[in-house]
Amino acid sequence: MKNITLPIRFALAITGSLIGYFLILALFGLHTNPFFSLFNGVISGFGIYEAIKYYKLHLGDKFEYSDGFRVGVITGFVATILFTIFFGLYSSSVEPDFVEELLTSFKLSYSTGLGIVLFVVAIMGFATSLVLTLSFMQLFKDSWNTKRAKNKVS
Repeated sequence: MKNITLPIRFALAITGSLIGYFLILALFGLHTNPFFSLFNGVISGFGIYEAIKYYKLHLGDKFEYSDGFRVGVITGFVATILFTIFFGLYSSSVEPDFVEELLTSFKLSYSTGLGIVLFVVAIMGFATSLVLTLSFMQLFKDSWNTKRAKNKVS
C-alpha cells in the first residue's frame, strides 16, 4: 500500500460526510446557523482518528509518531481542500445569496467577498485538522516507559 493512498481514501470519506451533512442542513434551512458547523469537527475528528488507527494497525510495531502525524495531517488537509472547493461551488453556483445569509447569521453588518469566506473555511479546516491530529497522536504514541521496557528486554 502506498503511503498516500490511505489518507486520500479517508479524506474522501470525510469530505463526503461533510458534504452530506451540509446538504441535509441545507434541506432544512439550517446551513446558515453557525452552531451546526461545530459538528464538522466531530466528523473530521472521527475520520482522522480512524485513519491514524488503521495506519497504526497496518504498520504494527514499526509505527512511529511521525507516521501517524503525517497520515492525520494529510487526511485532514485533503478533506479541507475538497470541502472548501465544494463550499465555493455551492456558494457561487447553487445558492448565490448563501454568503450574505451566513454573514447575517453571524451578526456581521459588512459585506465581504466569497474569497474571504473560502479563506476562512480553509483556515478553520486546517487548524481543526492540525489540533485533532496532535490530540489523537497522544493516544497512539508509545509512552517512554514502554520504550524503556522494550529496550531493557532487547
